[in-house]
Amino acid sequence: MALVLATQALAAPYAAMVIDARTGEVLHSRNADTRLHPASLTKMMTLYIAFEAVRNGEITLDTQVRITKAAAAEPPSKLGLRAGQTIAFRYLIRAAAVKSANDAATAIGIALSGSEAAFARRMTRTAKAMGMSRTTFKNAHGLTEAGHLSTARDMTTLGRHLLYDYPEYYNLFSRQSTHAGIKTVPNTNRRLLAAYRGADGIKTGYTRAAGFNLVASAKRGDKRIIATVFGGKSSTSRNAKVAELLDMGFRRAPSRAPIRKPARPAYAGNTGLGGATQLASAARAPQRSLRPVMRPGAGVAIQVAGAVAETAAKNGARIQDGIAAAIAAADIAPTAPPVENADTRPALRPENLVLASTEPAEVVAEPEQEVVTRLSTSGGHLWGVNVGRYTTRYEAEKVLLKTALSEMTTLEGTLRKVNQSSRGFDATFQGMTREQADLACRRLKARNVTCFMIGPS
Repeated sequence: MALVLATQALAAPYAAMVIDARTGEVLHSRNADTRLHPASLTKMMTLYIAFEAVRNGEITLDTQVRITKAAAAEPPSKLGLRAGQTIAFRYLIRAAAVKSANDAATAIGIALSGSEAAFARRMTRTAKAMGMSRTTFKNAHGLTEAGHLSTARDMTTLGRHLLYDYPEYYNLFSRQSTHAGIKTVPNTNRRLLAAYRGADGIKTGYTRAAGFNLVASAKRGDKRIIATVFGGKSSTSRNAKVAELLDMGFRRAPSRAPIRKPARPAYAGNTGLGGATQLASAARAPQRSLRPVMRPGAGVAIQVAGAVAETAAKNGARIQDGIAAAIAAADIAPTAPPVENADTRPALRPENLVLASTEPAEVVAEPEQEVVTRLSTSGGHLWGVNVGRYTTRYEAEKVLLKTALSEMTTLEGTLRKVNQSSRGFDATFQGMTREQADLACRRLKARNVTCFMIGPS
């Protein structure tokens, strides 16, 4: 395959798109139809087809996939797969979604279509069926290759399809980390997930030719916004721009809007010369029922799903669909997760409880007017820092977000809170030790950021 070597020192072109995910209405766009390098945003389509393949019986989450030399040889980011080893399909999905592992993405493509080239053709067919008219895929991972191009509009469309077509798997994209069979891997999007209230996905991407790309989704109340950026100059500036675009989306989107789900593309599978749907290999065909084996705790997910599905039924959804989603999400969890990874599971957002209730985690409800992270202020973490007083809550929250994104080293895991008084809105970070608060203030002051310590009350 001919690779395009981006040796020029020129900045990657910038493009952006913001939509109301409920209706698909465009709230902002800039260069949204310019064909650019998508980088690892490509893996959203790889994962979409993986979910599609499981749903249609091409493969199961428990299928053991043998890793080829081509998959093992992919450059980083990678899981570290070895040629000849076997690994459950579920772990390839996790590694591609959370770590953005190139070897896992290639392994998915070869497992489903026999070769990466055949899988890339399937990706392009699926893209066209979705209305992604300006997208052509050449590989499963997104590394720069001639003709491998997409647009901000098309990738936003793909993100919306992932959200609505496969909600049972969507919680993967909000996990701060996950166990991927051979090790626990962190989320490449963990900084935005931790810093932006309501953020729950979706996918980052970077190559020299593409710059820093991101398709992000966030939900606040009844509103859900998807924002896409191509061509960021750094991960920090990209995250700040995405946060700005999400804020714009929440301001412009109406409080109430009907949910108009996109039409799911017709399933084509792997089509040969005669157009008949084929399996990539008879050896990969399911050998048993796709219904997951009941595991300890899985009954809880189904019971919770029953209650939630009854609520969903009021909006026209079938109760059976809600239960099926819970079963599928329970199946994405490992049958016997290693003990050493028990403490690395990410906290769950309330809306993801049904989708992953078989994995124990603390559920933290977010107050409507505050941005709250998962760190408790108990256990000696009674200190904090104040980074200014502002005339509106919006200004205070904006400063908190900008500060959190620029000073992750000392502020990661803290609680961001806006305190209102008759004198204005104080922007504070809380849940720190005295030493952490002192260090944070010194580092912020060195950047000319106003800061003073807050002691235990």
